[in-house]
Amino acid sequence: MKHPTKILLCVFSFLTMTACAPVVAKRGNMVEDYKIQEVKEGESTRSDVLRILGSPTTVSTFNPRVWYYMGQTTEKKGIMDPKIVDEKIVEVAFNSDGIVESIQDVKNKREDIPITRAKTPTHGNDLTLAQQLLGNLGRFNPSDEVKK
Repeated sequence: MKHPTKILLCVFSFLTMTACAPVVAKRGNMVEDYKIQEVKEGESTRSDVLRILGSPTTVSTFNPRVWYYMGQTTEKKGIMDPKIVDEKIVEVAFNSDGIVESIQDVKNKREDIPITRAKTPTHGNDLTLAQQLLGNLGRFNPSDEVKK
C-alpha cells in the first residue's frame, strides 16, 4: 500500500457520487403504446384485453365495465420528496357484451391532494400545562394506601 490516501479519496468520491444518484421506482402497470394499439375498439373482448394488457390496476367503482391501467415512475434524490417523472392512466370501457367500446389515455385528470400537518382537535382534552401538573392534587387518598 503505497498511497492509502489516494485509495481512501477514490472510495470516498465513489460513495459520494453514488449517494447522489436518484432512486427510480416504478409502480403499477405502465402500458406501452404498441400494446394499446393491439386492442381494437368494437372487436377485442375482455379476454383479449387481459391477454394483451394484463390484469387491470383497478375496476371502476360505479361501472364494472370500465377498467383502468395505471402506472407511475418516480424519482427520489437524497432526502427530498419523490418527484413524479412519468405517469400513464389508460381507461378501457366495455359494452354489455364484453366488447371494447373505447380505449383512451386519460391525461391531466389526476389531482394532487396536498398533505397538511394540521390535527383535528378532540374536545374535552384541551388541558393547559398548569392543569396537567395540578390535576392530581386532591385525588390521592392516604387511606387507600396498601398497609404493610
